[in-house]
Amino acid sequence: MESEIIVGLDIGTTKIAAIVGRQNQYGKIEILGYGSTESIGVKRGVVINIDNTVESIKVAVKQAEAKSGVNIKCINVGIAGQHIKSIQHRGSIIRNSVNTEISQDDINRLIDDMYRLVMQPGEEIVHVIPQEYIVDKEPGIKRPIGISGVCLEANFHIITGLVTAVRNINRCVERAGLEIVDQILEPLASADAVLSEEEKEAGVVLVDIGGGTTDIAIFQDDIIRHTAVIPLGGDIITEDIKEGCTIIKKNAEKLKVLYGSALASESKADEFVSIPGLQGRPAKEISLKNLASIIQARMEEIIEYVYSEIKASGYERKLIAGIVLTGGGSQMKNILQLTEFITGMDCRIGYPNHHLAENVPAEMALPMYATGVGLVIKGLAKCVPPSAEPEKPKEEPIQNHSKKTKGNFFESIFKKGKQFFDEDVN
Repeated sequence: MESEIIVGLDIGTTKIAAIVGRQNQYGKIEILGYGSTESIGVKRGVVINIDNTVESIKVAVKQAEAKSGVNIKCINVGIAGQHIKSIQHRGSIIRNSVNTEISQDDINRLIDDMYRLVMQPGEEIVHVIPQEYIVDKEPGIKRPIGISGVCLEANFHIITGLVTAVRNINRCVERAGLEIVDQILEPLASADAVLSEEEKEAGVVLVDIGGGTTDIAIFQDDIIRHTAVIPLGGDIITEDIKEGCTIIKKNAEKLKVLYGSALASESKADEFVSIPGLQGRPAKEISLKNLASIIQARMEEIIEYVYSEIKASGYERKLIAGIVLTGGGSQMKNILQLTEFITGMDCRIGYPNHHLAENVPAEMALPMYATGVGLVIKGLAKCVPPSAEPEKPKEEPIQNHSKKTKGNFFESIFKKGKQFFDEDVN
């Protein structure tokens, strides 16, 4: 049985993508349609021109509607940008009833209290994420529901952002004729799309290299431990190429995508590419080794920032699964080797294809769409209670039974068995 249809809207620095998806009976994400257009009103993850951003959102949503046949009204929107910060905080409540067990209402009350924390002027709380609970001084409890206790405490990972940046995103979405169901931090969405539960348990660093920012999320023991946003991404590399090779930005972007490499030592000194000249001027010869040197210098800076955040988190020695790179910037040639060399940690590229159904468009499985796919996954997780999540059936006939049908089926067997034994007794 298919789930509710969810729309994820990724408002990035280089592109704005709208993805329409739902969960099939096997728990995989079916992409019903998607739209993607150039983002011309966003810089480093922050809206700087509302009108331009609204137009880009409308174009992306219109494309997604045309491909999916769905009239899009409500969306889950991603939030990122260099204004995003995270803090650790411990909160507690004293329960009124000693005789009853801890319920979801108690947890909700504790989380709601965290949203009342006093922030710096101009900042607001975006996410409150419980890490682990303490019941009557007993630490390390992941799920306290059903436990008896008077004092319920929890360690929280609290993510904040600038009020103006968050409200500008809201204005853009509303002026595009859409309603926001939920605002989700983009690195958390990307993490759901590309990381496995085993990696989160073992300890892993997600590094989402976008156009304007590089987002970091560190997990250990299946708990979010640290988040950060670095205000550097693929666009700054394009600017470096533009200045270093004295060419226009459009050609610099093409050079980066088609011939770029993160390791200059892997490029040959006698390899050149020709760039058309401007207004009748002669073509310009660009050395691929020089191009790689420009890219490597900036990529080293970005990776050094990432490594600094890993060390600042205090979990450097506990990250068994290493680093997972995703986002458009992760497609750079030789980026894995450079990252492993600088950090000394295992590294892989994160693709969102593990959660996708087989018949989805091939481009949806690319790292550049990891955030959009993750926004759909996050939206579906809130729609489907954990107890009702679909499991892959072993046999085809059983998968079509609803819970009610299964109940009637087993009840009928029980009744027939009872009748059999009653007749035998008589």
